[in-house]
Amino acid sequence: MTELVAHGIPGSPFLRAVLATAEEKAVPYRLVALAPGMHRTDAYRRMHPFSRIPVIEHGDFVLYETQAILRYLDAIGSGPTLQPTDPKAAARMNQIIGVNDWYFFPKVGGPVVFQRLIGPILLGTSPDEAVIAEALPMAQTCVSEFDRLLGASTWLAGETFSLADLMVGPQLEYLSQTPEGRALLAGTGLAEWLKRIAARPSFQATLPPEPLRQAV
Repeated sequence: MTELVAHGIPGSPFLRAVLATAEEKAVPYRLVALAPGMHRTDAYRRMHPFSRIPVIEHGDFVLYETQAILRYLDAIGSGPTLQPTDPKAAARMNQIIGVNDWYFFPKVGGPVVFQRLIGPILLGTSPDEAVIAEALPMAQTCVSEFDRLLGASTWLAGETFSLADLMVGPQLEYLSQTPEGRALLAGTGLAEWLKRIAARPSFQATLPPEPLRQAV
């Protein structure tokens, strides 16, 4: 198989979702690590006009949007499918991915994780407590809903590991390293689910950079 080239900023939870999926599906890949800000250059915008992370190249095929990339990797890779064949389980997977993309990352993961981890560790900034406080109601809603949807299942979309776990895992792992995240996750099924995620070889092979790894 032609080597896949992934472009992204190391530590990005979306990039990690892509790399972990490539690991799960035995798709050979090479990471082109971007420094912060490089995703706003003209060269990067030629691949991704919206300047988000990540982008993949597979031969002459260029693809952005993490959901699309994960589904592509699942289609071209080997091993068990990462998308349920049962219609209800597949719909649940899609619902969870949507919650992550529309509510959790922009309104919780991005603000809280940046203020508590990314800014202080990588940029030397101090947390903006007002930003964190504003994010907490949505954080409660998202964590409660992820926990409700997990229920007594092993994985988010049921008993089979899926793209929902790959998408949400890197996001909640970061949140779990903040005081707010620890409080929200305490006593939930998500705490044990995170341990199962972290133990997978795909997640062990795609750990964040060392400064952020110390936080995780």
